[in-house]
Amino acid sequence: MQTPWYRYTRRWGQTNLSELDPLDYDAIWWRDYWRRTAVQGLIVNAGGIVAFYPSRFALHYRAASLGDRDLFGEIVALARTEGLTVLARMDSNRADERFYRMHPDWFVVDTNGEPCRVDDRYIACVNSDYYKVYLPNVLEEIIDFYSPDGFADNSWTGVGRHVICQCETCQRKFRDETGYTLPTVANWYDPAYRQWIKWSYRCRLENWDLNNRITQARGGPDCLWLGMINGDPIRPHTAFCDLKEIAMRSPTLLSDQQSRDEWTGFEQNGLSGKLLHGVLGWDKLIPESMATYVRGAHTFRKAANPFLETRFWMIEGFAGGVSPWWHHIGARQDDRRQFQTVEPLMRWHADNEAYLYDREPVANVGLLWSQENLDFYGRDEVRERVQLPWRGFTAALTRARIPYLPVHADHVRRDADRFAVLILPDLGVMTDAQAAAIHTFVTRGGSLVVTGRSGCFDAWGNPRPTPALDDLLGVYRTDKRFGVEGEHTSSWDVYTAHTYLRLLPELHQPGAPSADMARHPILSGFDETDILAFGGTLEGVAPEVSVNVLATYIPPFPIYPPEFSWMRETHTNIPALLIREHPAGGRIVYLAADLDRCYGRQRLPDHGNLLANVVCWAARDMLPLRVDGPGYLDCHLYRQPGRFILHIVNLSGCRAWPGYVEETLPVGPVHVALRLTDEFAPQRVALQVGMQILPVHCADGWAGVELPAIVDHEMLVFT
Repeated sequence: MQTPWYRYTRRWGQTNLSELDPLDYDAIWWRDYWRRTAVQGLIVNAGGIVAFYPSRFALHYRAASLGDRDLFGEIVALARTEGLTVLARMDSNRADERFYRMHPDWFVVDTNGEPCRVDDRYIACVNSDYYKVYLPNVLEEIIDFYSPDGFADNSWTGVGRHVICQCETCQRKFRDETGYTLPTVANWYDPAYRQWIKWSYRCRLENWDLNNRITQARGGPDCLWLGMINGDPIRPHTAFCDLKEIAMRSPTLLSDQQSRDEWTGFEQNGLSGKLLHGVLGWDKLIPESMATYVRGAHTFRKAANPFLETRFWMIEGFAGGVSPWWHHIGARQDDRRQFQTVEPLMRWHADNEAYLYDREPVANVGLLWSQENLDFYGRDEVRERVQLPWRGFTAALTRARIPYLPVHADHVRRDADRFAVLILPDLGVMTDAQAAAIHTFVTRGGSLVVTGRSGCFDAWGNPRPTPALDDLLGVYRTDKRFGVEGEHTSSWDVYTAHTYLRLLPELHQPGAPSADMARHPILSGFDETDILAFGGTLEGVAPEVSVNVLATYIPPFPIYPPEFSWMRETHTNIPALLIREHPAGGRIVYLAADLDRCYGRQRLPDHGNLLANVVCWAARDMLPLRVDGPGYLDCHLYRQPGRFILHIVNLSGCRAWPGYVEETLPVGPVHVALRLTDEFAPQRVALQVGMQILPVHCADGWAGVELPAIVDHEMLVFT
């Protein structure tokens, strides 16, 4: 039986055609570029907003310069002579006024009864016959004319969460399927609005299923329709894109996360690859569109992205297990520098395929996330409630070079055996099944790191009478909160965030006996201080007798003028950091103080160090990897039969934003050590970037090697 395209196509290219490209598309030049970049598949604009072929549908808007030309068909035919996989690209959610006048009932209506537009295009309703009848007919036409291997679709989710479509179709469908009247305003306390959130996800999944039935019935079982997704869990929820549910429906995913932004950083691409593989499976391929044009606070579609911006984003994608997919806007480029970035990286990828696929990640720390938490805990404060704690832990773990994997909360039971520690970064909303899976994990000896209000709310975001995890944490809620909540301010006249944590026991109190001066390992590195800056929110809890308190809360006091800046209350009994040993053998850490959120917001090194210490202690110092040396290094560890693969990306100097990376900052020496196992004792390391073979030194349960320097990345293959 023939292997389907989505099992072997590992390098992709896309020239995102513009309306002018039919005038002078240079097929020979682009064919040469396909060859030079070693692509195996192409994404080619077919139809939707703009048709690049002579569609038989009168309302299917053709590119302004298409004339009698069939540019899509020409590119497909040339790609076939090169043996390339071809996906027909659709961009389907908008249409022109001519179309709208013929079918006004197919388009989104706002609460004022007005159609929703972007510039001169009208946004189609995902529940209308535009999606249910018209687009399926277009898909069938493209299959009949050109037989593409499948379809990519941009903006397939339609209008986002900021608009509640009031068209007659939505009103009727919502009433029939939920029993509620369609809400007109966002109100998280309104049962109808909460039902609308869930229902909106289901509507998108219905279209996913419909389109795949159409394409597979007409084009064969491997002719997949693939709406593009985003691997950052914070982003898709506003577009009603449920990553877990979609991954259950598809043997591959197309990621449209093209570059870093203000919040993500390059390391996000490695994380996104692991998150998507976590829901899809590590035996699947995940191509990702990677921008070659300027993106950021201001986007410039026709200007070349700075060389290192594209390079680091692509390298991080390789490290996280995503397949490269170069993306140029338009077939004619006045700024030709963008082509210089892609070719060497695509060639390196082709040369190193053996180490980039068919591998299993090695990490015993899991970081939990869920769609329910984003929607029903995050609500209208997603950045503050969900994004910052998530970013805080991902940044702390990366900075400490601790291998970890993102884990959907629904997959705890499935994946529990691979983890020693699970981290819950203010996972406020948990279903009963998710909470039960966490309890089972702990009773089998697993360790937990829990922050904030994790488990305090049910699946709809309603407060639980008894928080789901407090029995594991060994705490009782006092219904008090301390510190600052919501948006922070830098004004010195507002000092609600001018708070601290007191570390216990204090080491510098006069007359303290030496026996009282031993600190817990979690507080390692803080021997010269009895306080840490805090500045966040603290959940009021009372600990059980089995719980040890390592830090307490110091209330706010004035910042300015300096003469008034002294602690009014130097000591309290309000616990901030609590730990306990569970009878089943696991270690439990509860951060009542939201240091993960604080670190996500400010990146104060003390907060990151403490978060890393917490995880190391919970893991009983049994992490699989140690990397010592200078620099900000993102480390990705994998296993294949007979070898381990460590991909290190040197992100030193890459974190400043706004701004673009202008130079690499080589670091070294870097000492790498893998924990030895009974099954594997490596003898040598091959450097796939530096092109060297280095010996391995085994001692004290570790296999070590020293790298003289790392420029932008290095891939170590231990055998």
